[in-house]
Amino acid sequence: MSHHPNPRSLLTAQMRGVLDRIARAGHPPMHALSPDQAKRAYEVGAGVLDIPPHKLARVEDLVIPARDGFQVPARLYAPASEQPLPVLMYLHGGGFTVGSVATHEPLCRHLAHLAHCAVVSVDYRLAPDWKFPTAVHDAWDSLVWLRECAAELRLDGSRLAVGGDSAGGTLAAVTAIAARDAGLPLSLQLLFYPGTAGHQNTPSHKTFADGFLLEEPHISYFFGYYLRSVADRDDWRFAPLDGVDEHGHVRELDGVAPAWIGLAECDCLTDEGVMYGDRLRLAGVPVDLEIYAGVVHGFIQFGRAIPEALRAHNDAARALRHAFG
Repeated sequence: MSHHPNPRSLLTAQMRGVLDRIARAGHPPMHALSPDQAKRAYEVGAGVLDIPPHKLARVEDLVIPARDGFQVPARLYAPASEQPLPVLMYLHGGGFTVGSVATHEPLCRHLAHLAHCAVVSVDYRLAPDWKFPTAVHDAWDSLVWLRECAAELRLDGSRLAVGGDSAGGTLAAVTAIAARDAGLPLSLQLLFYPGTAGHQNTPSHKTFADGFLLEEPHISYFFGYYLRSVADRDDWRFAPLDGVDEHGHVRELDGVAPAWIGLAECDCLTDEGVMYGDRLRLAGVPVDLEIYAGVVHGFIQFGRAIPEALRAHNDAARALRHAFG
């Protein structure tokens, strides 16, 4: 990926308008806030550009027991159905530090509606109260529980997918590898602009470091709260692209679930998303990769203003319907 002389010229007119409006609003940058303030600010801003929440026949709060006895909150969304529906376990974005089931509710409702499947959105534990690898454990424990309890939830546990955006995309990718290791079959891994690399040194990190919503200081801020030490950057459960296991080996990817990967062109995470798709393909995994031109990290939650958001929702839902057969 080459360095673009004027990366702002790549943005669509609508995307540029949104970024200008955000800049004019003049909120303090997230990395200037305490984690609690950042969580609140993100919660308040989340719905502003998102689509109105789609009405669904079934919305239920769940509680999932984690390995340490913690009760992980989750929410089930599903359209009306006579038959048990296939299910997408969804992990929200927010740098492992902000975000929640609530901030990603419109997205999850829309995916459930478009893909005619159930979506279970998991409120995995966040930094700084809970550091790596707690979120990884919560994601895995939730998947195992969901598979075991699918029938009593009137869901089809034989058709399970994992998905997420940004940090949630990282968790989904890692969960897909763990599922392969455990022999737990998954229909799809659905990754919106996932972080996959342990070190932020690809060209897109330089090109889009400033002025494209997810800025370099945000990344350092999130990872500073989430990771216990520099060594965690090289753990495959943080960096599925290039991280290693306890024996120092990079995790092979053969036999993991097929992937649908949706990236934003103007996003520091684009290169590592493309590289992860390449590594999956080299391992013989079917990969469908879309790069949405002229949009930034986070765009899938800007459906009121950014047409590419709804296109990405539809593309992802089509991939889910196809994977669930």
